[in-house]
Amino acid sequence: MHQTFTVKAEARDKVGKGAARYLRRNNMIPAVIYGGKEQPLPIAIPYKETNLALHAGGFMTNIATIEVNGKQIKVLPKDYQLEPVRDFLMHVDFLRVSESTRVTVNIPVHFENEDDCAGITRGGTLNVVRHEVEVEAPAGSIPEYFTIDLSGLDIGDSVHASALDLPKGVELTITDRDFTIATIATPAALRSEEEEGDIDEGEAPQDDEVEQTEVTEQRAQTVEGETKANEE
Repeated sequence: MHQTFTVKAEARDKVGKGAARYLRRNNMIPAVIYGGKEQPLPIAIPYKETNLALHAGGFMTNIATIEVNGKQIKVLPKDYQLEPVRDFLMHVDFLRVSESTRVTVNIPVHFENEDDCAGITRGGTLNVVRHEVEVEAPAGSIPEYFTIDLSGLDIGDSVHASALDLPKGVELTITDRDFTIATIATPAALRSEEEEGDIDEGEAPQDDEVEQTEVTEQRAQTVEGETKANEE
């Protein structure tokens, strides 16, 4: 299993807003461990260690160890809340896991070899449709990230889910289509030129329009001539 951090936690006897505020004033964070066919376990964990782990990367995809009441519990962070103004870590939910546990997680996608991508060197841009891909995986074999090789791609090319190298036991949760992860988009300047060309072509009179205009003018002259003849 991947290890991100190990913390010593305290079991919580009291829950609720008042108890949570008390913990935060004392540099602790309220948290809950649930799952594993056991009752939810309210705990308090140290703010500093947990906040550092959160910002170190991979917090939601790697296994952690919580030590509480002399027992070590393997967990996977499943959710956390931040204070919206100060970005202060407020609460964490953990899921009990074992080697046999299968979990659903979002795995980040990294891109490499942009310098060898013909589409980008020609002025195209990398348009990332999905920064993360949701998979189901064994808790002990969660990929840290997926890598997409951009070499050889040109403007207009796309990268789909089928290009991902899935480790053994890891499956995509979306299986009914080969969804797009990224595309090499057309440069803005070239798009503008193409759009201007479309407008010019749209404004240019077609042959049938020219013929119709000539017929209309001839009819107008005929009517005008007949009118003058009647007046005379």
